[in-house]
Amino acid sequence: MMMFRDQRNTNRTSAIIFDWGGVLMRTEDYTPRQKWDQRLNLVPGSVEEIVHGLPEWVQLQLGEISASEYEQALVAVLGIPIEEVPNLLRDFYSGDRLDVQLISLIRRLRKSGIPVGLLSNNPVSLRDDLRQLHVLDLFSPCIISAEIGIMKPDGAAYNACLSPLCIEPHHALMIDDSSVNVEGAVSFGMQAVQFKSSFNLEAQLSRWLDS
Repeated sequence: MMMFRDQRNTNRTSAIIFDWGGVLMRTEDYTPRQKWDQRLNLVPGSVEEIVHGLPEWVQLQLGEISASEYEQALVAVLGIPIEEVPNLLRDFYSGDRLDVQLISLIRRLRKSGIPVGLLSNNPVSLRDDLRQLHVLDLFSPCIISAEIGIMKPDGAAYNACLSPLCIEPHHALMIDDSSVNVEGAVSFGMQAVQFKSSFNLEAQLSRWLDS
């Protein structure tokens, strides 16, 4: 069930902040990851757990280490040659799909005058990815954790996104797939939605914006 969490129902939303992974970009085909499990004789789901479960993955999202240092950590755990890491990561993300309907929704929100921002726990490479997908200009501000050295659910991450908008937290709506990040937004004073792909977000937002 899609969960709306807010401090006061009388707050009118004046800006919408989206998460990236799990919301606008979602993994829909896990087959490439499963093939790597088979190739490395690992239990199904192991590669996914390792790629996004290493301490170095958190460090990369905080901008504390370089991409090459993260890749070396993958080599150490998976036991593959360093030359294979680009192939692994290419395949790993090949099942991810951009939600074009949500992107269209964002374009309409912006056209109607509603500010739309992005707040994502991700490496610095995300900015180039957004640029290549021709969606970077949709988000103002675009805050990436590795660029500011802070990750959700730290309140400072939400503040970094809201400060350029010059609005109070209770006038912003955060859309995130992580319950921890939703709770973090609520604790900071924002309104928040735990995103579920099975729900009609546009319909939910229409009611929310009109409330």
